Amino acid sequence: MSALPPSRFFPPAEMADEEGLLAVGGSLSPAWLLDAYRHGVFPWPLGPKGAPMFWWSLDPRAILELDGLRISRRLARTLRGGRFQVTCNRDFSGVIAGCAMGPGREDGTWITLRMIDAYTRLHRLGHAHSVEVWYEGCLAGGLYGVAIAGLFSAESKFYRVRDASKVALAHLVAHLRRRGYRLLDLQQLTPHTARLGAIEIPRRDYLARLADALAAPVSFGDQLESDGAPVA
Repeated sequence: MSALPPSRFFPPAEMADEEGLLAVGGSLSPAWLLDAYRHGVFPWPLGPKGAPMFWWSLDPRAILELDGLRISRRLARTLRGGRFQVTCNRDFSGVIAGCAMGPGREDGTWITLRMIDAYTRLHRLGHAHSVEVWYEGCLAGGLYGVAIAGLFSAESKFYRVRDASKVALAHLVAHLRRRGYRLLDLQQLTPHTARLGAIEIPRRDYLARLADALAAPVSFGDQLESDGAPVA
């Protein structure tokens, strides 16, 4: 079993089934969401509108090591070129809406209105954060996620201009490194995130690293920081 304390709402993450499903039902209130992330659990709705919420703890779990981001030569040139402006927490609602309607999600999205409302509330409470990428004054892409102590759980990203979501990720990684974060959770591995350097680790290792991250005395801060150029 993990070194994490018992959850208020969920059984131990190790009790998830083979697909990673741990629990059904409950609430998307801040108390439920924060408890979930502190115990290696995340919500992912399935079924029709109004169906109970599904809660997951996958094995293996996808992460991106903070020194493991792969940046192509073309993306490195983009980062150095300065064609984009990058901010954080300037337009959370715009970012989460962009993620819900971004390329590949025209026929449906797991980022439902219920999820948008829940994470927007977390943002207002200071637990969810966005990274915005601007091009010629317009929102060109970005990402959002949940930060708790030394954990950042990236939820989704989108782009309207080529490379904008990758620029957001590069700046996020540099910021997390500078702030002393210990764990960047991606939940599920995809071919796209694997090309960027994401890996899978066993759930037991993820939970051990989560316990370590939650003990880190760090916070996200009010503006993006980097340890130089956001290029690995």
